[in-house]
Parts: sequence; structure tokens; C-alpha cells
Amino acid sequence: MSSPTWFGPDPAPDPVPLRAAGWIRAGLRGTLLLLVLLAGLLVKLPLRGLEWLIWRRRRPFSPRVSQAICRMGLRALGIRLQMRGRPLRGPGAMVANHGSWLDILALNARCSVCFVAKSEVRDWPGIGALARLAGTLFIARDRRAAPDQARIFGERLALGHRLLFFPEGTSSDGLRVLPFKTSLFAAFLAEGVPADMRLQAVTVTWHAPRGADPRFYAWWGDMALGPHLLQVLSARRQGRVEVTYHRPVLASAFSDRKALAAFLEAQVRDGHAPLRGRR
Repeated sequence: MSSPTWFGPDPAPDPVPLRAAGWIRAGLRGTLLLLVLLAGLLVKLPLRGLEWLIWRRRRPFSPRVSQAICRMGLRALGIRLQMRGRPLRGPGAMVANHGSWLDILALNARCSVCFVAKSEVRDWPGIGALARLAGTLFIARDRRAAPDQARIFGERLALGHRLLFFPEGTSSDGLRVLPFKTSLFAAFLAEGVPADMRLQAVTVTWHAPRGADPRFYAWWGDMALGPHLLQVLSARRQGRVEVTYHRPVLASAFSDRKALAAFLEAQVRDGHAPLRGRR
């Protein structure tokens, strides 16, 4: 079962034509961001190779490099990161709302995670390559695959990984939380999953630069990545992103995947309440 793309009730804003100052800002920020990514890769690739030789699929050090890359990436863009609550410690899983490709930077900047993405992302130009390099786990969003997913998740958790996925199955305009798809949650209630398996809801709220469209950082529907990236890089002022970590829960405390998904969705929505008035 594929995840349909969300287009929303209103069309995406048209890109604003850039003036000379905008092109200069985009060039400077883009160059700095590229240097951050390249420097990170030069450190992470040999480190990952060393980890594979000694620890195989365990990654005791390279996730910290990814965190540093994401933090410096946000700084290169000029976007402030604010955190509320405390992220999950140790193995487990996180679920978050999804509004932009920038979510990856925000969610990995302060807490090392292993992203779980739909299999189609593997083949996306640019983003797919970066996702593979980051160690993303690609899966099919299908209830029938729950037993296999439970096995794969169990293997990753046994290695000490923290999984993170987007249950909405697609990105939105950032002004709302879409209904959670429940298929992946079955994997956390399957036979063999540890009784102390914890899941944590995370709310990501993007605050646009002053005077800009509230959906400024959102990337959804059929929006092209290039123009959206250019708009972010060229912004005269940048906004901020707020990441709220909610109270973790035991998966075993819920009777089925729908009850588990509904509880976590309610937590994410509660954290997103400040934006409800903008819908």
C-alpha cells in the first residue's frame, strides 16, 4: 500500500523572484551548507568503514557525526533550533509529524536516530542518495509486511538504534497534523518484541520568518525541491524550528496498533496546538 501524496486545500505559494541580494545570500548560505555536508562526509565515511570492520552494524560513533552535521547545517541556514522536553534515551522508536525535508536536520540535530522511510524515497534524486548514506531503513508501508518489519525493527533495536518514522506517510503544509497511518505500529506489538519497548511522540513546528507565508518551510505536494531550497537559502531573515519531545509510552500498554497510533497522534497534535489558528 503506497502512501498518497498530500496536496491540501490551498495551492503551494509561488516562488518569489530573487533580486541580487537574494542571490548573494543564497550563494553564501548554499556554499556554507555544502562545505558542512562535504566535511561531514569526509569524516563519516572512513569512520563508518572502521565501525563496520570492528562492530559491524553497530554504530558507536558515526551517529554523533550526523548530529554535528545537522546542527551545523541549521546554523549555516541561519535557522534557530528550540527544544522542549527530553528525547528518548536508549533503544526505542520515535514518531513525528512531517512538513519538510528540513525535518531531517531538526530531528537529528540533538538526538541520534535511524530514520525509517518508505521504499520509494530510496530512488528520489539527491535525497535518496543522502538517505542511504545516513543509514536510513527503507520499508514498504503495508500491513501484510508487519511480521518482516517487526523482525527488522527488532534487529535494529538490538543494535541499540533509535528508530524514527513519519506515520502521516507524506508531508503536509506544516499547519496541521495529518491522520496517522497505523500499519507500521503493528510491528511494535508483534510477537518477540520486548515488553519494555518504548515509543515517543515528537512534534516539529516550523515558524516562518517574520512577514513570510506561514508555510514558508513546508515542502509538500508536487513542489520542486530546487526552487524551495533556493527560497530558504535566499531568505533575508530566517525563522525557527521548535521540536517538542513528549512523554514516552510502552507499546505493550496498548491493546492494538490503532490504539497505540491514536495515542501518539494525540500527543503530536497537542504539541502542534499553537498553529491551529492558522489553518
